[in-house]
Amino acid sequence: MSRKSLPENLHLDTRAVREAVAKSQHGENSEALYLTSSFVQPDAATAARRFAGEEEGYIYSRFTNPTNASMEQRLAALEGTEACIGTSSGMAAILLLCMGLLKAGDHVICSRSVFGSTIKLIAGEFGKFGVQSSFVSQTDVAEWQAAVKPNTKLLFAETPTNPLTEVCDIRALADVAHAAGALLAVDNCFCSPALQQPAKLGADLIIHSGTKYLDGQGRVVAGAICCSKKLIDEKFMPVMRSAGMSLSPFNAWVVLKGMETLGIRMHAQSDNALALASWLEQHPKVARVHYPGLKSHPQHALALRQQSGKGGAVLSFDVKTGDVEQARKHAFHVIDQTRVMSITANLGDTKTTITHPASTSHGRLTEEQRLAAGIGQGLIRVAVGLEHIDDLKADLARGLDTLV
Repeated sequence: MSRKSLPENLHLDTRAVREAVAKSQHGENSEALYLTSSFVQPDAATAARRFAGEEEGYIYSRFTNPTNASMEQRLAALEGTEACIGTSSGMAAILLLCMGLLKAGDHVICSRSVFGSTIKLIAGEFGKFGVQSSFVSQTDVAEWQAAVKPNTKLLFAETPTNPLTEVCDIRALADVAHAAGALLAVDNCFCSPALQQPAKLGADLIIHSGTKYLDGQGRVVAGAICCSKKLIDEKFMPVMRSAGMSLSPFNAWVVLKGMETLGIRMHAQSDNALALASWLEQHPKVARVHYPGLKSHPQHALALRQQSGKGGAVLSFDVKTGDVEQARKHAFHVIDQTRVMSITANLGDTKTTITHPASTSHGRLTEEQRLAAGIGQGLIRVAVGLEHIDDLKADLARGLDTLV
């Protein structure tokens, strides 16, 4: 059964609900879930053409599946890119990015404030195969410029960063990359396209952990790269077809449905986060709050310009302490006294989560790397959900008020 085509220039919230529904074959009002490993071909000649890439058609779910295609179409529409390719996780997306674009002797410039596993993957794993890397300040464009070499192929940033919510100037970094003949990749999982669309600011590739806000309820692990169709066809699909860091169709369907409420969730959770950050900033046992929505944040004005006037839903704060040993003890005390928040390193859930980055998400980094990224033992990260703000304040007050 055919459907009417969507009008042009729809608002993002409408696209999040309606994009890709037109691929339905039977008229159902919810996108279909295709749980199959392979697809039957009508005849041998058609099979030959499809396997050779001469004719469109689904072949094998490692790299072609209608459910995945619907998710990819919807996410590309939200990010404002030509195309998207789904992966088994956010880190798989970064793995696919590097495998598709880099070879031995190439050079990557990366923010030193990105997720710990990203640093490990780029510097450690790809370093073993001859890919060079430089790690620079998230916010100092001059450092990025100074790090450019003749063999620089990729600049990689996440904004805001995990966990200190540092914000980079996407357009400025895009200019640096393009002047060097390189590409700019931006990890957008903290803001999601509901708040920030890096492609409109010059980024060439947008990375997602669909595990976070795209799903929004902590149900599945997923990832994606949004970019031009040419990059997917020429650089990423050949690697995906051979290496198979594939997104499960079921996980793709969950993320597809999660995106329908993305805008509502992101705005509500961002409002909650601003209220909680403002309250924390006034608490006598808190040394500093890191949140782009606060005027005290160094990149506050830039963040509001890039992030639709919102600070996002993730904040972190340093508890007041005397030394490193006491800092860790105090942070653990605040975390352990919570009764509402979930103690987990994941984020993007409708349930508020709380974690100690130095011993969890960034625990595999050396102490030198953590300190260079500004991650101390007294730092606590909170990914704010949809609970009532008064309950979240009371949950943190239970630990903060009893610090000695």
